[in-house]
Amino acid sequence: MAEISVIIPVYNRPELLLEAAVSVLEQTFTDFELIIVDDGSTDGTPEVAERIAADGGGRCRVLSTQHRGMPGAARNSGIKAAGGRYLAFLDSDDLWLPEKLQRQHELMTRTGAKMSHTRETWLREGREVSQKRQKHRREGLIFADALKKCIIGPSTVMIDRKYCLLTGGFHAGLEIAEDYEYWLRITRSLEVAYIDEALTVKRAGKWDQLSEKYGKIEWFKLAALAGLLGCSLSGGDDDAETEAVYLDGYRWDGFDGGQLEAALEEFVFKCGVFASGCRKRGRTAEAAQIEELTKSIRRE
Repeated sequence: MAEISVIIPVYNRPELLLEAAVSVLEQTFTDFELIIVDDGSTDGTPEVAERIAADGGGRCRVLSTQHRGMPGAARNSGIKAAGGRYLAFLDSDDLWLPEKLQRQHELMTRTGAKMSHTRETWLREGREVSQKRQKHRREGLIFADALKKCIIGPSTVMIDRKYCLLTGGFHAGLEIAEDYEYWLRITRSLEVAYIDEALTVKRAGKWDQLSEKYGKIEWFKLAALAGLLGCSLSGGDDDAETEAVYLDGYRWDGFDGGQLEAALEEFVFKCGVFASGCRKRGRTAEAAQIEELTKSIRRE
């Protein structure tokens, strides 16, 4: 059984998938299996995935599913099929530097950490995007910073498989911000390890990206946080049938102590910012809905 299971979810990205897979197969750490989860692609992606598997020296396999459009659901399919001690996730449009797996594996086996992540290089259409303003706590107990924004890139993560199963994996019903939601569930109680080197390359370009699909990614962060707080936030675009929201019957049991107060405070703040933006864009009904939800939370 491989030490690390690498999971790449993909939908209609044959060229990008090939580049991502090559960056996995060229890792200096070789005790891994590569699981490509094809989310019902309708172009040449399945053929490319099968070719990668055939050329992967027995280390690669392909899982084909009906199209769900939910990255969390696709990752969860890979998680359930994985046999490695550790899991590592790679989005199909991202890349790893050759020593990424080795450096994280050494860190986690030495420290006993359940989860680690790395710094990223951000590229947009081939040009590096400055991260000078990205000043957040990235290791240890980082819940307070993870509340404010998604500070952990999925493609940077390595996590103990048993711990991932224990914590329910990704939310399978969120089209966007499913990573933000999962990191909140994890960082409320887990100290996260971090390598302060850009071992992951996060890419954006002219290809389709879920984060650009609706032009209101903050709504999905609100929906993710609302779900964890037990609030109802209607008006999203998620009408797809999915597998169970979390893996293996896992049930979220809520925030503890001061974390609940902090989460409510951040939720109210995010609601205010989002409602203000809606009004500026003439979406008054949407703004009113969010403002009414905020009032009800404050009354409680």
